Order: sequence, then C-alpha cells, then structure tokens
Amino acid sequence: MLGHKRIPSREGGVEIVVKELAIGLAARGCDVTCYNRGGHHVSGKEFDSFNPDECKDITIKTAWTIDLKGLAAVTSSFFGSIACAFGKYDLIHFHAEGPAFMCWLPKKLGKKIVVTIHGLDWKRAKWGRFASWYIMQGERAAAKYADEMIVLSKAVQDYFKEKYNRDTIFIPNGVTILPQIASEIVKYKYNLEKDEYILFLGRLVPEKGVHYLIEAFKGLETDKKLVIAGGSSDTFEYMNELKQMAEGDERIIFTGFVEGKELEELYSNAYLYVLPSDVEGMPLSLLEAMSYGKACLVSDIPECAGVIKDKEMLFEHGDVNALRMKLSELLKDSDMVREHADKAFRTVSEEYSWDKCIEQTLEVYNRVLETK
Repeated sequence: MLGHKRIPSREGGVEIVVKELAIGLAARGCDVTCYNRGGHHVSGKEFDSFNPDECKDITIKTAWTIDLKGLAAVTSSFFGSIACAFGKYDLIHFHAEGPAFMCWLPKKLGKKIVVTIHGLDWKRAKWGRFASWYIMQGERAAAKYADEMIVLSKAVQDYFKEKYNRDTIFIPNGVTILPQIASEIVKYKYNLEKDEYILFLGRLVPEKGVHYLIEAFKGLETDKKLVIAGGSSDTFEYMNELKQMAEGDERIIFTGFVEGKELEELYSNAYLYVLPSDVEGMPLSLLEAMSYGKACLVSDIPECAGVIKDKEMLFEHGDVNALRMKLSELLKDSDMVREHADKAFRTVSEEYSWDKCIEQTLEVYNRVLETK
C-alpha cells in the first residue's frame, strides 16, 4: 500500500484507513507492506512519535521524500511507486488520486492494481494550479489502469461512471466503537466539562469550512464554548486566519492536533459535533463522533448527508446564516440533540464496521488476483 503519509498516525483520514486495513489484512494472513512518506508529521515534528506495536505485523518502508510543501506527496508516491513496481508484490493498492498518477508503471510491469479514491482531491482549496492538475492526472490514470477501483461514497461512484464510464466498488469506511469517558485531561487543559461545548475535530484546511463555523458561532448568544481540535496540513496560513477570526471571543478554543485519551475525552463530552465541509471523501471524524453517541450537524454535501442519513441535521454548505440558525435551534433544545444522538449511534453501529470493510477489500484483492 502507498499514497498515505505515515502509519500509524492520525494525520488524516487516509492514514486511519490504511492502518486499519493493513492490520486487518495481516491478521487474515496477508503479507502487507506499507510505504510511508519520509519527513515529519504535518502538524509538527513533536508529533512524530508513535507506538510501533500498533503495526508490528506489517512491513513498513519509507519512500524517498523531499519534505517540502508541494513536493512531499509527489516525491514519496513517485519513488514509492518505483519501489513497488520492481518489488516482489502480487498486488499494489494505491490510496488517493494524486499517488495514483504513477499506477501505470507497476501495471506495465505486470502487477495487479487496486486504487481507492478517498475523495475528489483536486477540489480541495489548499492545492495550487500544478497540484490540482497533477491530482486530476492521477484520477485519469486510476480510471484507465486500475484493475479495480474502490470508492467511499455513492456520489463519487456516480462521478466515475458519468465521467469515465468506469465501474467502481463502493466500500464505506468502518469505525471502532469505544466507550465514553469522563472529562479529565480536557478539564485540566481547557476547563471543559460534559455538554459544555460544540466540537469540530479535523484537519484545519479550507475545504473543512471551519471559517463558516467560527463566523456562525460568533453571532450566537450562548454560554457554550466552541472547541476546534486539529492541526494544519500544509495550511498554516489558513490556521492563522481562523485564529484571527476568533480573536476577542474567549468562548472559542483551539487545541491543536490531538490524539489518544485527549481525543477520546473531546468526543465523549461534547454537546454537539459540527462538520461544515465544502469537500469530503468519507469523513472518519464524523463516523467517530457518531460512534460516541453524538448528534452531528453537517453540511448537505452528499458525502456527509449520505453518512448521517438524518435530514434534520443538515444545513446548506457555505451558508453561514443557515448554520447559525441550526446551531441556535439545537442549543435551545437538548431533547432534540439527544434524539439525534441516539439516531447517529444506531446508524454507525449498524452500517460502519472495519471487519466488513476489510472483508470486502480482501474479496476485491482475491477477484483481481484470479484474473489473467
């Protein structure tokens, strides 16, 4: 597998998916090698440490990487693809559109190719003109050369059928359901108690729409706080813009990148989770919030609406006034919040399982390997 930044890490949703797939496939008898990107964690080198026991049954190699903005992803996937193409692998699984740019090389050398499209990455606001072009070429290469393609949403499945007449396989991500835990770390660090705050958790990149959330929240009369948890991803300028927007409102708290028990406490004790994205693949943070039994207010893009399946918890993406009105309604009605929280937990429990995701992926592998 390649195309992710590093495993084990929570630098983004792709990294969580690759880790869960790799661990699950190894447990089912597969010999799995993952090509990590070189360099430091996108939120800073202080987050470089990880527990190697998480991936002890997986071979992890590091692809040669120029660790500079705009070059890290391209160079790591380029050199990782070359290593895979000449390695003794039966099948190569590319993750994301940009890294799939190189999938033609191992294909030409007789390797079987699977590509997972985690989202239409060329839409993301953080990319410049060249990066968007490169990602689009990766999308085209995947549609042309992959033996099978996996997508994470019905909307993306429809996109590939309409644009490339390419059939894809819909396999949604899973989630691990963990028990809710009391506020300890977050009480000490941020003075946060249960149900006292609204939570956004994710990478601070423009397409996540955090600027809409801050603007909407600042117009509310409420004693609840807004917690924005997450680090940047080559987007320090955007993160600084968000902090400037929040200046003067002491209710707004930025935690930076979080993981482990602190992350679990933030999910467990939130009153409401909000994801105001303009662009998504399949948001793992949304699945996680639902798994903690949280009501989730999300933008009406298909990738979010298709996950929660709850029309009352949608607002028109990019519409600050609609978001503010919905927040105001939910802040005044805790019974409504509990009702939607219960519905979210039932949905995620019934429909989103890592075991199911891993088994379906393994079926794709076996089908590909059986074809001549």
